[in-house]
Amino acid sequence: MTLPSTLLIVGCGDVGLRVVRALGGRLRVFALTSSPGRLDALRAAGVRPVVGDLDDPASLNRLAGLADAVLYLAPPPSTGHSDPRLGALLAALSRRTLPSRVVYASTTGVYGDCQGAWVTETRPLAATTDRARRRVDAESRLRAWGRATGVRVTTLRIPGIYANDREGGRPTDRVRRGTPLLVAADDGYTNHIHADDLARACIAALWRGKPQRVVQVCDDSDMKTGDYYDLVADLSGLPRPARVTRAQAAEHFSAAQWSFLNESRRLSNARMKRELRLKLMRPTIREGLAD
Repeated sequence: MTLPSTLLIVGCGDVGLRVVRALGGRLRVFALTSSPGRLDALRAAGVRPVVGDLDDPASLNRLAGLADAVLYLAPPPSTGHSDPRLGALLAALSRRTLPSRVVYASTTGVYGDCQGAWVTETRPLAATTDRARRRVDAESRLRAWGRATGVRVTTLRIPGIYANDREGGRPTDRVRRGTPLLVAADDGYTNHIHADDLARACIAALWRGKPQRVVQVCDDSDMKTGDYYDLVADLSGLPRPARVTRAQAAEHFSAAQWSFLNESRRLSNARMKRELRLKLMRPTIREGLAD
């Protein structure tokens, strides 16, 4: 298999920039951005910015034939049951020579609530929120496109992303806000991946991802949500969050927060380790907070 020499990152935020740093100049990297204010920052990171907007299909024409690999990290729209943004990108890529591979960052929310069961990539999808249904649509559309065109498509299903230096993704932020958690009897399991390990998984998928394949990207932790944040608090010298019952949840959680807490599953990362051959730098939250 010929390795790519040029990479297009769509949605080059925190994780995308970590990918760029981890690549260390091994590929020529382009990044789609809709914000002119980000051009200088992307250039400073060693990225060649391309101005375009996934919500404006006509602005994506320059992406056709631009790179032989694509890493898609952009979210779907905030409404609806489908992802027209991905459709617009695929239409643009199809106008000229196709990339040899696409890696798509999805979410483990596509499984819905699994009541704490262990989950592998073969589990049927049962999305219960519109947010997750948009991801199911995107996965299906991209997989069908890959089969029709011969492009090697690898889908990464990703749980909660964290890092001490990730804005909005620091585990200690939630603890400091004092948001309560469910009592142990009502609590569900949670899954996470450190942002640096996720970046490495994205690169491994570009190199080793199998065609039309799904891979779960998560660490080795097997913890309930409350235990997870208790450990965060203990390691950080912060007070442990208070606990509430499921019956009290409406008083404390928004609909979005409850949609996360109301789903419980334990993810297997065996395929990630076997096929992507990824050795985690931070296999649990304890290592993840050590820096």
